[in-house]
Amino acid sequence: MIRTAVITDADCIYALICDMEQTVLNKCKFDKIFTELIESADNYFLVYEDNKEIQGILHMRTEYQLHHCAKIAEVMELSVKEGARSKGIGCELFESACNKAKELNCLQIEVCCNRLRERAHKFYEKQGMQKFHYKFSMNLWGNIHLENKLGL
Repeated sequence: MIRTAVITDADCIYALICDMEQTVLNKCKFDKIFTELIESADNYFLVYEDNKEIQGILHMRTEYQLHHCAKIAEVMELSVKEGARSKGIGCELFESACNKAKELNCLQIEVCCNRLRERAHKFYEKQGMQKFHYKFSMNLWGNIHLENKLGL
């Protein structure tokens, strides 16, 4: 069953995001950010729950963009528990996000995915997404940011 996430889902969502990133994020910082985002009108958190256990999470942000002259939805995170992968959970979460984006009159839905996550690339292509953009990034804080991310 897919439902909207609530603040008490934070620990399960934290575990899924840490698994996706293959790291241990700073829990205090995560909780603060999650609380701000879940209360924001422009962020939507969907969870897939089976037998009262969260198996997957999708976080979508919406915003108006000048270069589109429209509202755009972007999948920020999509993670499915390791033992629950390849069972259609990601597809259901993505389809629910697309439906929510349509309901919000978004022009399109986008996702940025690490170039090393080839399995994720295939998943998004199977959902009908196409590679239209390059995304560039630059670490502004060097190893200090990495240490903070890891909670050191």
